[in-house]
Amino acid sequence: MPASQLYTSPSPSQANQAFLSQMPHALWRGDAIGSHVSPSVSSGHPKLDRELPGHGWPSSVLTELLWNQNGSGEFRLLAPVLKQLSRAGKTIILLAPPHLVFAPALEQLGIDIEQVLLVQSEKPADRLWAVEQVLKSASFGALLCWLPQARPDHLRRLQLAAAGSEGLTFVFRPATAQQESSPAPLRLLCQAGPEGQISVEVIKRRGPVASAPIIIRPELPAIIERNIGKLRFSSSNPSFDFPHAMDSRLPLPTAAGSRLSSLA
Repeated sequence: MPASQLYTSPSPSQANQAFLSQMPHALWRGDAIGSHVSPSVSSGHPKLDRELPGHGWPSSVLTELLWNQNGSGEFRLLAPVLKQLSRAGKTIILLAPPHLVFAPALEQLGIDIEQVLLVQSEKPADRLWAVEQVLKSASFGALLCWLPQARPDHLRRLQLAAAGSEGLTFVFRPATAQQESSPAPLRLLCQAGPEGQISVEVIKRRGPVASAPIIIRPELPAIIERNIGKLRFSSSNPSFDFPHAMDSRLPLPTAAGSRLSSLA
């Protein structure tokens, strides 16, 4: 048989590459950013989307957002997706925010507050129960819940419940929780910066470790933009001297399950 007709078996690496190429959606390479089986929704921040699996906020899972201080940019970070969902008629549920939500600021971010439902619950156990009930519902667009005292076993329960939902689930916890284990597939460490900037570091995702924090500047509501000169910032303890989406100077609302439009 001529040498040109001799069969040469492929090398192991070639065989592996050929095998993997036949099932691109079934396998994930450790050196590539993974993607979720469930749909993702763009965060509205192109630089952030490039670092998120699926190029957006994943549905049907927990996304853990760790902040060094409440009220320092949570709503501005999520405003693009909340605007999109609320204007599509999807309900946005705010569960146990630590301070009174400042409705005019949300309106100026483009969020339809007619679609925002505010639920207050003081006891940690009641909060967990309420989150599970929401996750069992298919009618919500996004759930934002503040669970500063949640343990890993609590989060595992919620992650299992989130798998059966179709909405986006964001869990806010203190930055110190980054040292704790968490079943959340996506964890971001967020910190307010000068001139309205937000530093976002991806500390857990399906894929390679993020090389550096992402610096973004989400839209500032006009009511804040007019007072940006009053912003006092330090890397360890940012503080604000003007009304923002969550105003720590105002008392908690007492009504549970209130539509935010009634509080505007």
